[in-house]
Amino acid sequence: MAQVAMVMNLDKCIGCHTCSVTCKQTWTNRPGTEYVWFNNVETRPGQGYPRGYEDQDRWNGGWTLNRRGRLVPRAGGRFRRLSGIFANPDLPELNDYYEPWTYDYATLTDAPLGDDVPTAAPRSLIDGRPTSVEWGPNWDDDLGGGPAHVANDPMLRKIGDGIKLEYEQSFMFYLPRICEHCLNPSCVAACPSGALYKRIEDGIVLVDQDRCRGWRMCVSGCPYKKIYFNHRTGKAEKCTLCYPRIEAGEPTVCSETCVGRLRYLGVILYDPDRVGEAASVEDDRDLYEAQLGCFLDPDDPQVAAAAEASGVPHDWVTAARRSPVHALINKYRVALPLHPEYRTMPMVWYIPPLSPIVDALAETGNDGEDAGNLFGAIESLRIPVSYLAELFTAGDEEPVRASLRKLAAMRAHMRRVNLGEPEDPSIAGSVGMDTDQMRAMYRLLALAKYDERYVIPTAYSGGSFTGHADHGCSLEGPGGPGMMDGDAAGEAFHAPPLVPAPSSAAGEGDGDGPRRVNLLNWNGHGRPAGLFPPRAAGEES
Repeated sequence: MAQVAMVMNLDKCIGCHTCSVTCKQTWTNRPGTEYVWFNNVETRPGQGYPRGYEDQDRWNGGWTLNRRGRLVPRAGGRFRRLSGIFANPDLPELNDYYEPWTYDYATLTDAPLGDDVPTAAPRSLIDGRPTSVEWGPNWDDDLGGGPAHVANDPMLRKIGDGIKLEYEQSFMFYLPRICEHCLNPSCVAACPSGALYKRIEDGIVLVDQDRCRGWRMCVSGCPYKKIYFNHRTGKAEKCTLCYPRIEAGEPTVCSETCVGRLRYLGVILYDPDRVGEAASVEDDRDLYEAQLGCFLDPDDPQVAAAAEASGVPHDWVTAARRSPVHALINKYRVALPLHPEYRTMPMVWYIPPLSPIVDALAETGNDGEDAGNLFGAIESLRIPVSYLAELFTAGDEEPVRASLRKLAAMRAHMRRVNLGEPEDPSIAGSVGMDTDQMRAMYRLLALAKYDERYVIPTAYSGGSFTGHADHGCSLEGPGGPGMMDGDAAGEAFHAPPLVPAPSSAAGEGDGDGPRRVNLLNWNGHGRPAGLFPPRAAGEES
């Protein structure tokens, strides 16, 4: 099978939030989604968004192994989830995200002339009342190392005193996050109504808005907390990987507008029969290598023939050969998955940051680009390798060191090239590469052109989707993802009454129309229309 995947080079992220803003304007600029950020940029160390989402002892997201070594949702099996379907203790509250706000700008423009300077007081976007701004989606921004908030970072608690919290000893880096579009998505398994599904042709995980009943089990089931509930429509929403653009061979909006050009998009071929076994390995630290074992080499003629025999088009196989994602993950092995210990097999990977090592070395009077100095400095990062390992390799430090050594060797090698000095093959050889691979990796990471960073073939039909082929993601629904009807801030500020979404009389007539229900307006008596699929003609109650 084929999967569209993403790699982000954290060395290049400058924390400008352009990706977040453009994603917000494209997908969640609507009433009901004021707090929703499909893409957000976090400062690490930090609590993330929502606060402490990585603490699965609290949220019970992702998968775990039971006593028999079988993979089960961490929140419990189907019976346990259904027994608590009306009272979900693992569901984040609005305060775990933040209460969205705007400012009373009318005071600035309408205030009469006087001695006092008018101010625009903050007002809640939920009910329009005056509010106190105490938290936001990027509240930790640029506070790396600060004890006020960073001490609550769940990853810091795992490694103890490995990071000093004094500002003068601190170091930070930015971590952009979107939905991982996992190979083994726990949100799909958690959904009682079968509204979440993984597309066959490109692996993108979507929500069928017509099937969604607003149970929100997917919100608690996702360990990355990248599924949100729209309180206006009563439906779950999530990052779509901008699939209308992907189908046209174009990159996602966050990739297109990224100032640092740190995102790469491409195709990866994988064996779906290996996914379950890889996600079930006993030791969390083996999950990174296990997931690599699921990926296939598109340059292997047998793999290419098997892919085409399985229905993957020839141009997708060709794109997989040119894929920058395949190169960074499989060939050079410098990209790492985010929290593989959740056992969802994430498909958005990251290249760990190296830049501050060079700066730190230069400040001490040493040659910051010398290979020997760089290799030694990797072990003495202000943010230790153990912290990066908790993020990307379930605590296994060796893959992180290997990635950082390759990046350091690339810098040292290309420095000699740029200074006109003779190449030293031993630098590349010290990390298991040759000089040609060093140059190719450098071109991809530093100088790659647009069509080298984004290798995306156009869409194809991968077969029937059993219930999703007719309506897809239902983006055309009123108030659904991508719908821009009305001014989001204005409508939410005046807090209009919620209106139940129309429910078609499915089961009567042709029964092809979508069934929608808004549970927020349900009085708790009887069965809301549209909550369950209609009974067939003659079926007993």
